[in-house]
Amino acid sequence: MPSIYFVIGPAGSGKSTVAKLVATERGAVYLDKDSLATYFTEALLTQSGSDPHERDNSEFYQRTVMDLEYATLLRVAGDNLRLGLSVVLDAPFVRYFSREDYIEEAARTHGWPETEAVVVHVSAGSSTVRERVSARSLERDAWKLGHWDEFWAKAQAAECEWRGARHVLFDNSGDGVSAEALTRHL
Repeated sequence: MPSIYFVIGPAGSGKSTVAKLVATERGAVYLDKDSLATYFTEALLTQSGSDPHERDNSEFYQRTVMDLEYATLLRVAGDNLRLGLSVVLDAPFVRYFSREDYIEEAARTHGWPETEAVVVHVSAGSSTVRERVSARSLERDAWKLGHWDEFWAKAQAAECEWRGARHVLFDNSGDGVSAEALTRHL
């Protein structure tokens, strides 16, 4: 039976580092929402007259584009799960945390086979996260850095309420993630 790993956490928590390590350790397909959707997202934002790098504070992105990004990610995950391949999803998913049936609904909508779902909650402290976000120098992070207190409060207030999955907490405040530490948590 394939597994699907939802690696979640705020920008800069080390979500991608952890997700890539999970994919390597589990021999799973790695799917990053930004890699799948960024070019389309930026084109849609440009066509709508919006800043192509502004997502956090863009009504058009929040209302129209974001759900399309996640639907695409979940659909591609389903393609791989039906092939018997485990999948690691690298995306924040914050908007969907309050939907208890989110994983069950995704499985129905995208025709997933019987699948073990694991949610890996990646966390780190505010100063560590801010330092990492600043160091990666992405244009799409400008709003986060310019409105740090608002971004951080929103990131901390979101509680993932998904059922139908095993939830694993992983504190990524240190300097690096080891395969051994991650395997112990999983």
